[in-house]
Amino acid sequence: MELPKHHEKEMEIRIKKPKKEEPITKNQIEEEEKIEIYSAELLMGHMDSNESNVEYLKVLSVGIDVGSSTSHLVFSRLTLRRETSFFNMSNRFFLVNRELIYEGNIILTPLIDRNTIDIEAIIKFCEDEYKKAGITPEMVDTGAVIVTGETAKKQNAAEIVRRLSSESGKFVSASAGPNFESLLGAMGSGTVDLSRKKQNTILNIDVGGGTSNLAISSKGIVHSTSCINIGGRLLGIDEDFKIWRIDGPSEIVMEYLNMNYKIDDIISEEDVRTIAREYAKALLEVMRGPAASKIAKKLMMTEDLDFSIPIDEISFSGGVAEMIYDNDGDIDKDKGKTSKPYNDIGMYLAEEINILVDKFNLPLMEPENKIRATVIGAGAFSLSISGSTCYYDENIKLPIENIPVVPVNINLKDIYAKKQNLKSEIDLALNNFDMKEGEDLFALYFKDLLNRRDLPLFAKEIEKALPNSVANKKLILIILGFDGGKMLGITIKRETSIKNNIFCLDELDLEAGDWIDIGAPLHPSQAFPITIKSLVFNKNKNAS
Repeated sequence: MELPKHHEKEMEIRIKKPKKEEPITKNQIEEEEKIEIYSAELLMGHMDSNESNVEYLKVLSVGIDVGSSTSHLVFSRLTLRRETSFFNMSNRFFLVNRELIYEGNIILTPLIDRNTIDIEAIIKFCEDEYKKAGITPEMVDTGAVIVTGETAKKQNAAEIVRRLSSESGKFVSASAGPNFESLLGAMGSGTVDLSRKKQNTILNIDVGGGTSNLAISSKGIVHSTSCINIGGRLLGIDEDFKIWRIDGPSEIVMEYLNMNYKIDDIISEEDVRTIAREYAKALLEVMRGPAASKIAKKLMMTEDLDFSIPIDEISFSGGVAEMIYDNDGDIDKDKGKTSKPYNDIGMYLAEEINILVDKFNLPLMEPENKIRATVIGAGAFSLSISGSTCYYDENIKLPIENIPVVPVNINLKDIYAKKQNLKSEIDLALNNFDMKEGEDLFALYFKDLLNRRDLPLFAKEIEKALPNSVANKKLILIILGFDGGKMLGITIKRETSIKNNIFCLDELDLEAGDWIDIGAPLHPSQAFPITIKSLVFNKNKNAS
C-alpha cells in the first residue's frame, strides 16, 4: 500500500515485537491480575498465520455499462479480508484488493430506433464476452449493470437492466442515475484513489455519449457529484455531414442557436463546430461554478457541484476523453472510413473542450482509466459489505432489489427519555418518501448508536411503529450505521410479536435518496454484499 507523503517524504510504519516479559513471580500473581499481552502484528492485523485468525474471501464481480455511445463489460476479482485485531473489534470484512481480470471489447450501443435499445443484441454481446473470458454466470458473485446517459431515458431501459442483471450472475445489481454514474466514473478513473495518495482535491469529468458526469474527490473521499446533458453522441453525423441522430439536448442547443435541422438534413461543418462549442462552454461553466447561463441551466440533470473545497487538478474520463488526450481508445472506428470515427460530434467536442481548458489555464492531468472508467467503477467499486453481526431470517428470499433507504432522523436518547415518539418520527420519514407502512418495501436507517441496555425498549417501539407491517407479515428491514444488528434482531424476536421476516443489517453508511440491493450472505459469514445506488429511468422522455 502506498503511504501518504508528509513534507515530501513517504511516511513509514515500523512494527516491533514486544520484549519478552520476565517470569511473573507468585507474589506478583497474588498482587495483580494477569495482563494478556499480544504482539503488535496481531493487534494491527499484520499477521497472516492461522493464529491471527485472518479470513479471506475472493469475490468475482462483473461490471456492465450500456451507455449512450458505447457498451462494454469488465470482470474483477475482489479480495475481502477479516482479521481479529484492535482496529476491527466487530470482525467485519474489508475490501483490500481489486484486480481487473478481463477487459472486454467495446461496441457502439445498438439501437432499434432513437427510443429503443436493441436488447437482444446487448444480451448476445454479453454472452460472447462471458465466453471469451471463460466465465459463466454461476461463477459471478456480485456486480452492477448500469444504463447511463441518454440510454437511461429509452423506453425499455428498465427492461434491459432487469434482463442483464438476472442473467449475469447470482447477485448483480441493476442501476442507473446520474449521481451514481458520477461516483462510479470518479472511482473507476482512479482519481479518487489518486486524491488520497496526493492528499489533494481533483475534479473528474466523465464525458460520454449523452452526459458529462462530474465528481469532486478530496483526499480519497467523493465530496460532490453532478451531471449535465453534454456528450459526443447527442448529434449523429456521417462522413458526408448527413444527420442521422438528434437527441433532446441537441434540439435545445440548436433552438438556442436559431438552427432548424432535422434528421437526414446535411449540416455544415461550421455549424457542427458551433454546436460543439456551445456544449463545451456550458461544460466549462459548470466545471468552474454553478450553472448561470440559460443553456447550461437547461442542460443540467442534477444540482450544481459543491465548490466549498478548492480544486487542485482536473481530469477527464469517458469516450470523449480519449480524444481530449489525443488517444485512439480501443473501439472499432467504423473501419477507418471517416475522419469522424464514431459518426458523431465527439471529436469536435473534444477539440472545443481543449481550447477552453487552455484558455482558462486549468490544471489538467490524465487519469489512469478513461473510456472504461464507469464500467470499471461498476465492476470493482460498486460493492459495499455489511457488518458481520447481522440478523437474518432464513425464510427471506435473497437477493432483494431496489429498496429505498428511509433515514429516521431522531436522537435515540430522546426516545428513552420519552421526549420523542418513534412512531411519529417513522411516520414522518415515510411520508417524506411517499411510502405507506404495511404496503411498501423500505429500509429504516438509524445512524445513531444504540446502547445494549436500551435494546428491549427500542424493539418494543419498533413493533408499535410498524403495526401494519407486523399484521401483514411484511419484511421489516432495519439498517444501523454502527455495530449491533444481530443483537437487535434477537431482541426484537424475543421481546415482541415479530418472529419472522425481520432483517437487521449494520455498519453501513447510507443517506436519504439511496437505494440498495442486498445479496445472499458471503459464505461462510453473515456479512452481506450491498450495492448502494440511485435509480432513474425514462426521465425527460419527450427530449429523448
